[in-house]
Amino acid sequence: MKTSCPGLRILDRLVLGEMAGPFVFGILIFTMIFVAGDLLFQAAKLIIDRGASLGVVVRLFVYRLPGVVALTLPMSSLLATLLGMTRLSGNSELVALKSLGISFYRILRPVVLASVLVGAGALLFNETVVPFASEAADRLMRYEILKNQASALQEKVFLRDESGGELRRVLYVDRLDTAAGTMKDAMVHEFDKGRLARTSLAQRGIWKDGEWWIEDGQVFEVTEKGLVRLLFRFDRQKLALNLSPEQLRRRTRRPMDMSVRELWDYIVQARIAGSNLSPLWMLFHLKLAVPWACIVMAVLGASFGATRQGRSGSGMGFGISVALVFAYYVVMSLCRALGEAGSMAPLPAAWTPNVVFLALGFFFARKVD
Repeated sequence: MKTSCPGLRILDRLVLGEMAGPFVFGILIFTMIFVAGDLLFQAAKLIIDRGASLGVVVRLFVYRLPGVVALTLPMSSLLATLLGMTRLSGNSELVALKSLGISFYRILRPVVLASVLVGAGALLFNETVVPFASEAADRLMRYEILKNQASALQEKVFLRDESGGELRRVLYVDRLDTAAGTMKDAMVHEFDKGRLARTSLAQRGIWKDGEWWIEDGQVFEVTEKGLVRLLFRFDRQKLALNLSPEQLRRRTRRPMDMSVRELWDYIVQARIAGSNLSPLWMLFHLKLAVPWACIVMAVLGASFGATRQGRSGSGMGFGISVALVFAYYVVMSLCRALGEAGSMAPLPAAWTPNVVFLALGFFFARKVD
């Protein structure tokens, strides 16, 4: 018998075949739920209240869709394995496989391998498409829909100044008020041939007479060996930045719109200022942990579905998926709050939901086996 995947064994094809359809269905149905519950309501409100054109609203919808799809991948993995295993159990195929001496852990193998691929794809998708689309949506909302009526106050802004493809300067500002033309807790990294050579810290910054001035600060030198030493302190110093407050706001990026690599560089550079980095570290680890929730949800769904023995249909399976996903995000929100507050280290705070629910999945797997 010819198959389209000759490299896969019959058992693996059987398991994956049962889960392929529910996985696609899960992406579609969860995306529709998010779209109907949030995006469509927001689009209608923008058209009615702001007078936005249909074309602009459609562009905003397209830009925000990748972020929604990224959220649905772990949910779809859970739904696919839950429904797939429930069907295999209901048709007594799991019983037949066990009678042949095949353990449930062997049945889980294609599930884990497929979920690893989905998790890797989700991570790549979050690193490339989602930040670009999120930033484009933010700019579209701010400059074409709100017409610069959004809040002039921005927190934790980040700007890379490059010339000829070479990094010259990195600016980090804890709070930027473009209406007043002021900065709070500014940090400037200056680079020489790609190497960090000098860092300036200032408590304040002000836009005056078409120039930026930073006040009450100090300048540090960074040697080629990575040692940092104080050069001098200053009361007032001109900042070599030829951007007005509005131009600066247009070119800065928010941490949530950065990729993992960009966020890592951002944190390393911001660490010199000695500010509280717990929220940034929490965001960094969450960007890594959430895509791999696809594996956690796949194992949990498969193990839990195998215990149902066909007693629930697709409607009940969807309800169980929603309940498990809700429980996961409740635990994740709690851990995130603890991590950002500094009550829990960001690394374990970000990965605790995955560890807890993966352990729960293997508990059900052991029960089935």
